[in-house]
Amino acid sequence: MILRLLPWSPTFLCLLISAIAGQIGIASSANAADRPNIVLMMCDDLGWGDTGFNGNTIIKTPELDALAEEGTVLDHFYSVGPVCSPTRASFLTGRHYFRMGIWTANRGHLPSQEFTLARMLKQEGYATGHFGKWHLGTLSRTVSAKGKGRRPDLHYAPPWERDYDASFVTESAVCTWDPGLGKRAHNNPYYENGVATDENVLGCDSRVLMDRALPFIENAAKKDQPFLSVIWFHAPHEDIQAGPEYLAQYEGHGEAAHYYGCITAVDDQVGRLRKKLDQLGVADNTLLFFCSDNGPEGKTPKDRAKTRRAGSAGEFSGRKRSVLDGGVRVPAFVHWPGQIPAGVRLDAPLSVMDLLPTVAAITGANLLPERQLDGENILPIWKGQQIQRETSIPFRYGDFACLVRGKHKLIIESSGDRSQDRLFDLSNDVTESDNLADQHPELVESMRSELLGFLKSAESSHAGEDYDGGHVPVDAWHPLSRAKNRKAATSNR
Repeated sequence: MILRLLPWSPTFLCLLISAIAGQIGIASSANAADRPNIVLMMCDDLGWGDTGFNGNTIIKTPELDALAEEGTVLDHFYSVGPVCSPTRASFLTGRHYFRMGIWTANRGHLPSQEFTLARMLKQEGYATGHFGKWHLGTLSRTVSAKGKGRRPDLHYAPPWERDYDASFVTESAVCTWDPGLGKRAHNNPYYENGVATDENVLGCDSRVLMDRALPFIENAAKKDQPFLSVIWFHAPHEDIQAGPEYLAQYEGHGEAAHYYGCITAVDDQVGRLRKKLDQLGVADNTLLFFCSDNGPEGKTPKDRAKTRRAGSAGEFSGRKRSVLDGGVRVPAFVHWPGQIPAGVRLDAPLSVMDLLPTVAAITGANLLPERQLDGENILPIWKGQQIQRETSIPFRYGDFACLVRGKHKLIIESSGDRSQDRLFDLSNDVTESDNLADQHPELVESMRSELLGFLKSAESSHAGEDYDGGHVPVDAWHPLSRAKNRKAATSNR
């Protein structure tokens, strides 16, 4: 006997509803599984040449090297900012820091109207956490680590009011050992979810912050909730001090042992993170990204020899505070099992501004259609499906403005005076010593026009035109003029 179900029978309708519900459930589960966890790590003042995966033979970074080997190394990756706060603003927003008035370190703050990685992913159901350095505003309305000139009431912009569910942060740099002590701890405590704390803030700073990041990750994983974890290490920014076990690994290296040791301490904590992801069973569905916020500290070889400023910019000219590549090209890699090729090194120019639109593409998150972004979705480049970024990368620091378009880099010092323009072919001039501006006037004019157009757009953003009212810039716009400190900012070192 064959049972026939008529389309209008109760049994048929129940089965149909059940099937539809089942398909919806399957689709929902698939969508949830397609949303990877995102862990975005950044060191502070780590030079391009300070890791094993970029050729350093002294500093031990086996955990970072393994992730780089199993993922894709970004050989031509820009922090965009040659100092910390600007890079951090661009990292979280996909926008150039000049749009927000964050000209340099300890200037400006992250406006509440900015659409950040945390805001974007929180709207998608992600748990959001930030651990380590903040440096995008004060964490108290009454005191600041930078003194009265910082105006804590004016620049109050903590992560717990910027869409993070959990946070463990300091306003600015702390010592890499015993971060709760010393001069840099003055008015600069760790704030845990908005409350200043002195609990477990001694010893290795990288371990201290990872002690907070891992429980956040574990809690989200146990709830089967995708997570965004931004981990910004303080190392190897000054004050640079390595713990005894790390100094022992670099005996005979003098003061540089402290610099080397605190980087290896970061590496150990990255290994600890990876082990936890494996234990939780989420490693294969977690995207790991790593970079630095600018080039290494240290103005001259003599300065670096006498202090702990032992960082390496590799073969590039310039260091921190320079718009030359040594100040803004940083070590970086992305690791995402099964999604990003392993054992690949990309030489396409990319930047921290690309993170937000790329994460949006990966997670299916919606961007603000009216918000001007300076980054772009580089997932096709990560996957090897596209060779180059479609748009140029703008820079601005002090009285210097730059643009990287493919293999060329233009540096200008004035909107009208072209006499100091410099054009470099980065594909065969990594030291930026051969000025080709006179040989390629049409290219210079094209890039100059694009760069000035960007600055005009950034000036409008700074005035609040990207926001829906109520925004008053805290500083006046910085017009581009002839540099007074040209030698300091662009000299080859």
